[in-house]
Amino acid sequence: MFEDRPDCEEVVLVGRSNVGKSTLMRELTGHSKITVGQKPGVTRSPNHFDWASEGFMFTDLPGFGFMSGVDESRREQIKTDVVRYIESNADEILTAVLVVDGKSVIDIIDRHSGPDEIPHDVELFHFLWELDVPTVVAVNKMDKVDDRDERLDDLCDRLGLHPPWKQWRETIAPISAKRGDIDALEEALRTNFHEQKRDDLLKFVS
Repeated sequence: MFEDRPDCEEVVLVGRSNVGKSTLMRELTGHSKITVGQKPGVTRSPNHFDWASEGFMFTDLPGFGFMSGVDESRREQIKTDVVRYIESNADEILTAVLVVDGKSVIDIIDRHSGPDEIPHDVELFHFLWELDVPTVVAVNKMDKVDDRDERLDDLCDRLGLHPPWKQWRETIAPISAKRGDIDALEEALRTNFHEQKRDDLLKFVS
């Protein structure tokens, strides 16, 4: 279980390994020292960036799924720890940002869909909703996607949201973190902060 969590409300970044969570964290916080790795699974424990005076932080949770050089039991333990972290702190999570790779997410979901299997991304999305945690799906690496609207509509369909995706702008945020293009996510976060009467946090996503 992850320890040493600051006592703050937070925005958590969750998702598979190698989808760009740490790069996105760097864009959101302006902290260039965040470790960004070429191999999946560089982040093995939560990275918190907190502003004590505001009682607020961004948290980058470890990625789940395949990780180079990590055995299956350890991968499952990390996923379990992530789920427990979210369950334990759900009341303090202002928004969960589920980061997915726009180029590969549909193929990954379809590959792991079956009678006895629910894809991690879909499972986590519904798990967050069941906990009443406001959730935004940050669809990263969209600069590499040609059929943008079709891909985003397909993702909505896989998540159980009725297409077209443009009616879900508070839930589906196409971004390219590496290029600094995260406007759609920041707009969704601003909406969530305002609805939760935390306009004092809008300066973090302006």
